[in-house]
Amino acid sequence: MTLWLCATCGIEHADTTEPPDRCDICSDERQYLPPGGQRWTTLAELAKDREVSIEELEPHLYGITVAPKVGIGHRPLLVRTPAGNVLWDAPGFYDDALVGKIRELGGLAAIALSHPHLTGVSISLSHEFGHVPVYVNADDQRWIRRPDDVVTLWRDTHEVLPGITLLQCGGHFAGSAVLHWRDGADGRGVALSGDTFLLMSDRATVAFMRSYPNMIPLSARSVTKIIDAISPWPFDRLYSGFAPGLIASGASEAVTYSARRHIGWISEEFRDPDERT
Repeated sequence: MTLWLCATCGIEHADTTEPPDRCDICSDERQYLPPGGQRWTTLAELAKDREVSIEELEPHLYGITVAPKVGIGHRPLLVRTPAGNVLWDAPGFYDDALVGKIRELGGLAAIALSHPHLTGVSISLSHEFGHVPVYVNADDQRWIRRPDDVVTLWRDTHEVLPGITLLQCGGHFAGSAVLHWRDGADGRGVALSGDTFLLMSDRATVAFMRSYPNMIPLSARSVTKIIDAISPWPFDRLYSGFAPGLIASGASEAVTYSARRHIGWISEEFRDPDERT
């Protein structure tokens, strides 16, 4: 039996003798299959030329980098707390070195996922750390590619550990989530967004998309629901799903402004001043 990973998104699939016919995640309109169609890989194949590093981004928050990138190439984050550590959005690859580095930081108490695209090797890493729970939003249950007893379903809000809370925002996927870290940024609060909303090239605003690679925008209704879900939770700093992906201060205001801008353009409240009427 082989643990198969989709070469395009990096998500582990159930152990089988032969690879699945297709990755349903990449066959969906939010993702894509590369030229030549579906491809599969394994941890052993990836290990031939991969290195993993961990960098402290601020006190008690660490970013994990796999190089060359695997799958979508997101940056997983590890939050350390007195009650245990939470891994946010597992990588698409791991090796003994990464497991050892995580153990040096105190191991894992839980793994939490923002949405199906960034599932990575979450089940495998859970098994490495004593079968800790892997939190998947119940509204995204049908996208689970490797069913396992460690999968723990939740809805609406869920406190993973004291001060670490999952917030269901929807939009990108029905269960798309943000992880709120109450004590981050010296107690001002941090949001880890995956790509529920994603930092843009200006490093000051975020985008709200059903599909980022295929440029499918979210509706005004969906963006409003995201803002309604996060507005009760104060945060000054934002880490989105891809490095560097940081708004160091004023992040809550930046997300709210970005939402108003998005809604203004798709509703035609805003018009280009150079456009002829």
